[in-house]
Amino acid sequence: MLRKLSLAVAVSCASNTMAWAAEAPLSTKTDLVSVYQEAVDNNADLAAARAQYGAQKEVVPQARAGLLPNLSGGAEVADVRTSIDQPSAIANRSAHSYQATLAQPLFRADRWFQYQAAKDVNEQAALQLSATEQNLILQSAESYFNVLRSQDNLASTKAEEAAFKRQLDQSNERFDVGLSDKTDVLQSQASYDTARANRIVAQRQVDDAFQALITLTNRQYNSIQGIVHTLPILPPAPNDAKSWVDTAARQNLNLLASNYAVSSAEQTLKQRKAGHLPTLDAVAKYEKGDNDALGFANPNSFGAPYGGNVEQSTLGLQLNIPIYSGGLTSSQVRQSYAQLDQSEKQRESLRRQVVENTRNLHRAVNTDVEQVQARRQSIISNQSAVEATEIGYQVGTRNIVDVLDAQRQLYTSVRNYNNTRYDYILDNLRLKQAAGTLNPGDLEDLRRYLKADYNPDKDFLPPDLASAAEAQLKARP
Repeated sequence: MLRKLSLAVAVSCASNTMAWAAEAPLSTKTDLVSVYQEAVDNNADLAAARAQYGAQKEVVPQARAGLLPNLSGGAEVADVRTSIDQPSAIANRSAHSYQATLAQPLFRADRWFQYQAAKDVNEQAALQLSATEQNLILQSAESYFNVLRSQDNLASTKAEEAAFKRQLDQSNERFDVGLSDKTDVLQSQASYDTARANRIVAQRQVDDAFQALITLTNRQYNSIQGIVHTLPILPPAPNDAKSWVDTAARQNLNLLASNYAVSSAEQTLKQRKAGHLPTLDAVAKYEKGDNDALGFANPNSFGAPYGGNVEQSTLGLQLNIPIYSGGLTSSQVRQSYAQLDQSEKQRESLRRQVVENTRNLHRAVNTDVEQVQARRQSIISNQSAVEATEIGYQVGTRNIVDVLDAQRQLYTSVRNYNNTRYDYILDNLRLKQAAGTLNPGDLEDLRRYLKADYNPDKDFLPPDLASAAEAQLKARP
């Protein structure tokens, strides 16, 4: 009687005869934290966000400048031609002058509110940069675990291909000795061909996942460390959705940034309203030049003007009262009201979205916890089903289609188990991001469960399940 196929045998076949790539030395295996650090140093999106913040924070000194003294200086050189009818005379002289003006705003309500709005814009920009930096933590984890997910998917697909290849060989052997008909061979061949095609697609997905990691960090990776199956699968702490929502309302970075956006819009509205108010400046002016340049004519004789230098100093207050500007100020006030309403509605929309995401992710993590255990048990159940179906096929109570379907379900359960594990890890990080608590320390916590010698072709399956499968195989005649 032919020896029955088990999951352990398929894994062994896939590892030994169909390895997709040679294992890289342990020294070249990159861990999660190293990938994140490379992303911080080299990610183009983060660099662009930092440059954008560097530009946006300049609005504060620019707005403050409107409240500070303004000093300007100038010089003038000109040819002056003067004519007069009585007595008839024409005078041509070269004129030059120098002047300096100092102005200090004393009452500029519009500029004051503009300065307050600028400070809010700066705080908003700082929080948006922090949100981008926090999102890079999640991006690094997503890219990293997507590589591991695709590698485990490839490993299980190769094991499935090896299983169908072995089943095809058995069908051929049974056909040669007259124990089965040609249909069994054709069915086995079709399943094997499909598994082979799936393995080719899975290989491309591994390459795509590595490419995404390279794009994120601008670094080349040959191999990365894998996550062990002993990673604790625990509900979120605290396991209370309201606590997470309350934390998100206080700490979600995008939501905090939207608060400053509303505050900035309020200050801008005050600035526009202040356009109706008078302004008051203290002005000091000093001028020096010849008589022609400054316009001081000799009152006694036009023909003999005073030709020496003249100095003039002025110190005073300058009051400006706006009366009518063609409706510009009123229009700007109406525009600011609309923009304030827009920012408030956007903040409310974001608040609702944050609440929804936080609650959904809290449920997702709890669901993942239950699914990991269920998917793990599913592997054991499907393994038993495969062996029972193979025995039934050998004694004639089951056909080849039953065997192939059972094997297909087994490897589907393996892929579902691994996908759920990675979903659990990423949903945890997404929940913390929604609550505003995600930080690099969360990646450090995960690094403790990385395996430096992780080999996807052997480690895609929990080691205790693989050993249990081998024990079952040895226990059967």
